[in-house]
Amino acid sequence: MTSLAGKTAVVTGSSRGVGADTAKLLAAQGANVVINYRQKAPRANKVVSQIEAEGGHAVAVGADLTEPEDVRTLMRTAVDTYGSLDILVLNASGGMETDLGEDYALRLNRDAQRDALLAGLELMGEGGRIVFVTSHQAHFIHEVETMPEYEAVARSKRAGEDALTELIPDMTAKGVTFVVVSGDMIEGTVTATLLNRARPGALEQRREAAGRLYSVAEFAAEVAKMATAEVETGHIELVGGAGDFLAQGSGA
Repeated sequence: MTSLAGKTAVVTGSSRGVGADTAKLLAAQGANVVINYRQKAPRANKVVSQIEAEGGHAVAVGADLTEPEDVRTLMRTAVDTYGSLDILVLNASGGMETDLGEDYALRLNRDAQRDALLAGLELMGEGGRIVFVTSHQAHFIHEVETMPEYEAVARSKRAGEDALTELIPDMTAKGVTFVVVSGDMIEGTVTATLLNRARPGALEQRREAAGRLYSVAEFAAEVAKMATAEVETGHIELVGGAGDFLAQGSGA
């Protein structure tokens, strides 16, 4: 894998799950990593400790992505602590919460993603890479229906993907490339657990349709790979189980 020594990565929503594993993989390649959390500082600090125990460098920053000032503090920490911001992985998402307002999914998955990209882009130089993490359920929502319990989140994440894609000319002007990584339901994630709770059997149905579902570690490896992969800007990496989505989208 490409050495990232001297590079700095910000990974949003990285105190657990896919974000945490992605951060660890980037650190293992030599990158300095900024771990982001919204509330759970001890969990984020544990990820930092695990990276440091392996000889890596990391710092944890509490930042609510729906708060513009927090976002700028997060991005600025990369430069202030390590001297640059070279990789931005937009992994944080949500919207199934019931206590953060009806518009929270759209505020987080569209508005906050766009704001975070622009805040990061301002500090990035030529050769930078921005990775947006989404799901097949969201990426294909215009062509393939999803579970009613997830539809609002899926549409908000697709709106976020579209909003970020519209910024490709701004990224290109700075020599920064943009990649989308879309995955099927991931075993062991909070979203998969909540969906299976809301609709018992949902996970098993996806396993049958996809053949198998990726684990958190397996999906994180694909996200980390796209942080350095030699692909064209705007590339969409479909990870696992996309065949039936593509077939339904084409009307096959």
